[in-house]
Amino acid sequence: MLCSLSTKLTQKELIAIKDLERELGKTLLAFTCHKVDPAEINDEQLAKLQKVENELGISLVAVQR
Repeated sequence: MLCSLSTKLTQKELIAIKDLERELGKTLLAFTCHKVDPAEINDEQLAKLQKVENELGISLVAVQR
Protein backbone atom coordinates (compact mmCIF):
# COMPACT_ATOMS: atom_id res chain seq x y z
CA MET A 1 0.00 0.00 0.00
CA LEU A 2 1.32 3.41 -0.96
CA CYS A 3 -0.20 6.68 0.20
CA SER A 4 0.13 10.10 -1.39
CA LEU A 5 -1.33 13.53 -0.79
CA SER A 6 -4.95 13.69 -1.95
CA THR A 7 -5.24 16.01 -4.94
CA LYS A 8 -8.79 15.29 -6.13
CA LEU A 9 -10.94 16.28 -3.18
CA THR A 10 -14.48 17.46 -3.77
CA GLN A 11 -15.65 20.85 -2.53
CA LYS A 12 -17.70 19.06 0.16
CA GLU A 13 -14.62 17.14 1.34
CA LEU A 14 -12.49 20.31 1.41
CA ILE A 15 -15.11 22.13 3.47
CA ALA A 16 -15.30 19.23 5.95
CA ILE A 17 -11.51 19.22 6.32
CA LYS A 18 -11.31 23.00 6.73
CA ASP A 19 -14.09 22.91 9.33
CA LEU A 20 -12.22 20.23 11.28
CA GLU A 21 -8.97 22.23 11.04
CA ARG A 22 -10.73 25.25 12.55
CA GLU A 23 -12.28 23.10 15.29
CA LEU A 24 -8.98 21.41 16.19
CA GLY A 25 -6.77 24.45 15.65
CA LYS A 26 -4.44 22.23 13.61
CA THR A 27 -3.39 21.94 9.97
CA LEU A 28 -4.45 18.64 8.42
CA LEU A 29 -3.01 16.81 5.42
CA ALA A 30 -5.24 14.46 3.42
CA PHE A 31 -3.78 11.25 1.99
CA THR A 32 -5.18 8.70 -0.44
CA CYS A 33 -3.83 5.14 -0.38
CA HIS A 34 -3.32 2.89 -3.41
CA LYS A 35 -2.76 -0.85 -3.63
CA VAL A 36 0.49 -1.33 -5.52
CA ASP A 37 3.14 -4.02 -5.69
CA PRO A 38 6.77 -2.96 -5.40
CA ALA A 39 9.01 -3.64 -8.38
CA GLU A 40 12.31 -5.39 -7.94
CA ILE A 41 15.23 -3.30 -9.18
CA ASN A 42 18.93 -4.07 -9.38
CA ASP A 43 21.78 -2.04 -7.87
CA GLU A 44 22.35 -0.05 -11.07
CA GLN A 45 18.68 0.87 -11.32
CA LEU A 46 18.61 1.80 -7.64
CA ALA A 47 21.62 4.10 -8.10
CA LYS A 48 19.89 5.86 -11.00
CA LEU A 49 16.69 6.20 -9.01
CA GLN A 50 18.55 7.66 -6.02
CA LYS A 51 20.45 10.08 -8.27
CA VAL A 52 17.18 11.50 -9.62
CA GLU A 53 15.69 11.62 -6.11
CA ASN A 54 18.67 13.67 -4.91
CA GLU A 55 18.57 15.99 -7.93
CA LEU A 56 14.84 16.66 -7.60
CA GLY A 57 14.50 16.52 -3.80
CA ILE A 58 11.70 13.95 -3.97
CA SER A 59 11.14 10.28 -3.15
CA LEU A 60 10.51 7.77 -5.93
CA VAL A 61 9.05 4.27 -5.59
CA ALA A 62 9.36 1.62 -8.30
CA VAL A 63 6.10 -0.36 -8.63
CA GLN A 64 4.73 -3.15 -10.82
CA ARG A 65 2.41 -2.10 -13.63
